[in-house]
Amino acid sequence: MFYKLKDRIRRIQFAERCKAVLHTAPVAPDASSNLALLSQLQHKDVLMFLLAVKSFVKQVHPRAVFVLNDGSLSHEDRALLDAHIPGVTMLELPMFRSAACPTGGTWERLLAISMLVNDYYVIQLDSDTLSVGAIDEVRDCVQRQRAFALGTWDHQRCESMHERWETATGLKPRRDSHVQLLAEANFDKLKRFKSLRYVRGCSGFSGFPRRSFTREFVENISTQMWAAIGDKWPEWGSEQVMSNIVVANIPGAVVLPHPKYADCRKMKPGETEFIHFIGSCRFNDGTYAKLGAKVIQAELI
Repeated sequence: MFYKLKDRIRRIQFAERCKAVLHTAPVAPDASSNLALLSQLQHKDVLMFLLAVKSFVKQVHPRAVFVLNDGSLSHEDRALLDAHIPGVTMLELPMFRSAACPTGGTWERLLAISMLVNDYYVIQLDSDTLSVGAIDEVRDCVQRQRAFALGTWDHQRCESMHERWETATGLKPRRDSHVQLLAEANFDKLKRFKSLRYVRGCSGFSGFPRRSFTREFVENISTQMWAAIGDKWPEWGSEQVMSNIVVANIPGAVVLPHPKYADCRKMKPGETEFIHFIGSCRFNDGTYAKLGAKVIQAELI
């Protein structure tokens, strides 16, 4: 109860400082690009989403923007998105469900990406991200059709699934451990365990080249993990495991340099250029609002 109240107050404070994003120019699609942005969006994050998209497209230009409606977007939200992102395509959750995959927890988002990669290089861009400096590595990945993951530590790389399995089993997870750790400790149950790769990244910012993976790949792995860990698999966090598996098994996949690309717990002032403001530190000290207002001001000058 107290968390929800505190979160609501902080969101109001953030909105007050960053509402000027509504006075910035609309996003202009780039007809020469093969890039599409996808975000799963809820009503309370619309302002954050506009800030995320507008700060990002200043450097990396998409041809299309897709929004996966979690069911809470109002008519007013849709009108606002249409005004600021002309041509935005709205998708609905029920369109992207599979009996082989859990429901919710952003699983529909990953299944939507598996469809969109038939036509585009797709970047999953969470609404709580902010581009505050040069993100040349992302532009390079799009141009070279290389997958990328947002890492969680310095000098990180994609590793063999066997390496991650050894690390996870060494931590001796229990049944009540987080689904990510438990899944990793059961990677040896997967049929292609010895040849698969993995990256312990964050699915909130990931890049998927055109025709880089299929819905069937996701469904097959999900079915096997469900058999391996049972009712733990539908818990929040399993989609991130699956997204990490997808990215790591695309040939040539890279991990973006950390902490140039980092979350708000590990960001370094003057060094971090792309920030994921995850919930545990999103509104803690006003940094998100301060940097958001700075980005907006640069647009308005």
